[in-house]
Amino acid sequence: MNGAGFVVERAGVMTLIQDAGRIGHHRLGLTTGGPADPFAFDWANRLCGNEPGTTALEITVGGLVLSCERSTRVAICGADMPMSINGEVMDAWRSYHVNAGDRISVGYARSGVRAYLAVVGGLAILPILGSTSTVVREALGGLDGRKLEAGDLLPCGDSQEIDCLMVPAGYRPMYSKRVLLRVVVGYQYDAFDAAQRQRFFSAEYQVSKQCDRMGYRLEGPTLDCGLPEMLSEGISLGAVQVPPDGQPIILMCDRQTIGGYPKLGSVISVDLAQLAQLSPGGTVSFTAITAAEARQIRLSATRQFQQVVPEPC
Repeated sequence: MNGAGFVVERAGVMTLIQDAGRIGHHRLGLTTGGPADPFAFDWANRLCGNEPGTTALEITVGGLVLSCERSTRVAICGADMPMSINGEVMDAWRSYHVNAGDRISVGYARSGVRAYLAVVGGLAILPILGSTSTVVREALGGLDGRKLEAGDLLPCGDSQEIDCLMVPAGYRPMYSKRVLLRVVVGYQYDAFDAAQRQRFFSAEYQVSKQCDRMGYRLEGPTLDCGLPEMLSEGISLGAVQVPPDGQPIILMCDRQTIGGYPKLGSVISVDLAQLAQLSPGGTVSFTAITAAEARQIRLSATRQFQQVVPEPC
């Protein structure tokens, strides 16, 4: 493979190179990264015949324009971002053949926040510590640890395959402005008195403008915890931490590796994909489930993904 692939004409608001994430480096203070919406990311790769976790693009809000230097197949899944190839409007949740000289344009999201563009064989990006995932805060992964810029080259291989696939209509998620998040409570849950716990699970919160791949800060009824100052400790994906201002923060894939705020529990990974598609002003509410229920939900979601057969286009 030479250096040819896609040339970025316009990078959009925030387009990042992502794979499944950088696993096993929290001891170095390095976060996981990876796709904010693994469901859409996995489907984009599957429609291209790729192995799970293959390197693709995460497009936040939209505005990406690419010119093709290869003949290959691409797929886009996730937020409702109007996509066109050479000016012809195309549907999402399916793959398309593109040729050298073609131009792919991704508009701005009408619902949802993040879309994923995959290519057959993945993007040929040099992994750092076993992963190509970009974490801008750490200046690590992707292209020099930054978001894409106009003029960037995204190498990939040729593909002569002509069969294109699409996700059956009934399995494509609908992104609303209201999300119910299931939470497994943690060992600090009892540090919140009964009134505070009831307030959390009965209230609705709005997503603030301070929401990104690191965390979603919420706005709503304040919560108070009876814990004194805490020592910093490891933080899991989806942790619901409560800082001194009482406004919960849900930690996402670019979260810090340790922190000292009390945590009510963790949002299950299946629901984080929906949260990652919620824009500022969206509404969040919570319900408690057990760890056993969370495992069953995860297994059922994985089984359904594996059992759904992509349809020919």
